[in-house]
Amino acid sequence: MKILYLHGFRSSPLSMKGRLLGERMAQLGRAAEYLAPQLPASPRLAIEQAQALVADVPASEIANELAIVGSSLGGYYATWLAERLGCRAVLLNPAVTPLVDLEKYVGMTTMYHSGEPFEFKRDYIDELQDLAVPAISRPDRYFLVAATGDEVLDWRDMVAHYPGARHRVINGSDHGISEFAQYVDEVLAFCGVRAG
Repeated sequence: MKILYLHGFRSSPLSMKGRLLGERMAQLGRAAEYLAPQLPASPRLAIEQAQALVADVPASEIANELAIVGSSLGGYYATWLAERLGCRAVLLNPAVTPLVDLEKYVGMTTMYHSGEPFEFKRDYIDELQDLAVPAISRPDRYFLVAATGDEVLDWRDMVAHYPGARHRVINGSDHGISEFAQYVDEVLAFCGVRAG
């Protein structure tokens, strides 16, 4: 079993959600099955890195042995990967139209957790376009966790983009899902990891 966590734009594996998932997997004695890479700013390179990390999961086992958890922009990536690979995906306040949302960040910006500067190039908008999934093909493979209080993205767009998928709409909260600790076991259960 592998669980791949993909963080959001300007974020890192040190995000609260990434840390909580990693800590829970460690408590369950399954730390080796949890991967949370630092993704490059280029969407194309981020996808290549994600694919390389799960390349050893046999194609015949992917549906049962691989799950991707994506937060914000990571949710956009997770959707593309789930469609291509046929694995399960959990989407935490996923970006649905990042081409629009990220246009204003073209140029130099900084990482949230380290303050480290990086460049978000205009080419990256085109790379995002290449990863667009207009409609999901297998709703049963998706679990959407959306917060109505998300101050960055609109939860209604998320719900509309994943029709028929399992939905957990949190009343209130925020883009980071600050009470994510309450949902860790539910997320892992969907991925195929039972906590009890």
